[in-house]
Amino acid sequence: MAETFMFDALREATDEEMAKDDSVFVLGEDVGHYGGSYKVTKDLHAKYGDLRILDTPIAENSFMGMAIGSAITGLRPIVEGMNMSFLLLAFNQISNNAGMLRYTSGGNFRIPIVIRGPGGVGRQLGAEHSQRLEAYFQAIPGLKIVACSTPYNAKGLLKSAIKDSNPVIFFEHVLLYNLKENLPLDEYYLPLDKAELVREGSQITIVTYSRMRHHVMKAVERLVEEGYDPEVLDLISLKPLDIKSIGQSLEKTHKLIIVEECMKTGGIAAEIIAQVNDFYFDALDAPVIRLSSQDIPTPYNGTLENATVISPQQIIDSVRTMID
Repeated sequence: MAETFMFDALREATDEEMAKDDSVFVLGEDVGHYGGSYKVTKDLHAKYGDLRILDTPIAENSFMGMAIGSAITGLRPIVEGMNMSFLLLAFNQISNNAGMLRYTSGGNFRIPIVIRGPGGVGRQLGAEHSQRLEAYFQAIPGLKIVACSTPYNAKGLLKSAIKDSNPVIFFEHVLLYNLKENLPLDEYYLPLDKAELVREGSQITIVTYSRMRHHVMKAVERLVEEGYDPEVLDLISLKPLDIKSIGQSLEKTHKLIIVEECMKTGGIAAEIIAQVNDFYFDALDAPVIRLSSQDIPTPYNGTLENATVISPQQIIDSVRTMID
């Protein structure tokens, strides 16, 4: 076992897959000589050179199109978005090309591309740099969407995403890069379509993902001290949703709280509620509680910024309300 930062876990995953497969390459803004805005590609340019660690201009729509075109020819591009908010500039390429070309070509083209980078609410990054785009992309046919939350799952999921033959949007949270965890020395891969059971419990199911996993576990520490027994699921896969794992938990606990950093309107939680109502409505003993960020641009002011995001105390209060 080796203690590893999340950004290093992502770098190791990239390095290992590039070493095994010459068709894998990285492109994006400052990924080369600078080593990436969060050092995920640090030192890889010296190892692999300009053609496999490719610095691009500030032109998201253009280099996304170039990456998709290269995937059609058989390469496996990893596109780093310096900030995932910037991918709105490449939305047409991602939706109409990455997501749909396998279908619209009659299966003649595969698009093995990973689009990864930092997102979420950071520390006073302003509204334009605090976007949560997972719900934007969820409605696009043909995409897989993954949100890592720990160094361990970040490495295993990225390795699997690079080997996958479909376009994968890979969300990393800007505040989780410095998380540390002991990682196995042996190579490992993790499934892209399975939720992780973080804690077994019997009273209530809490479903979450990305940074909110850590807010939930802070809340759970207090709740356990008070005698509550929550079950916690980390979604990992945002598309497709692992609704089966959520349903299996609900059939045991019969109560559901969803905690997300996504906007409340049209968010990931909204889709989970819809699917739970479709497939597991009879398992519910109470209405689902949805804890989401407020539907406003994220303020620059630190106090106001914190007020827009769900806190551990709000999770504790919601569990108490639902169970007591």
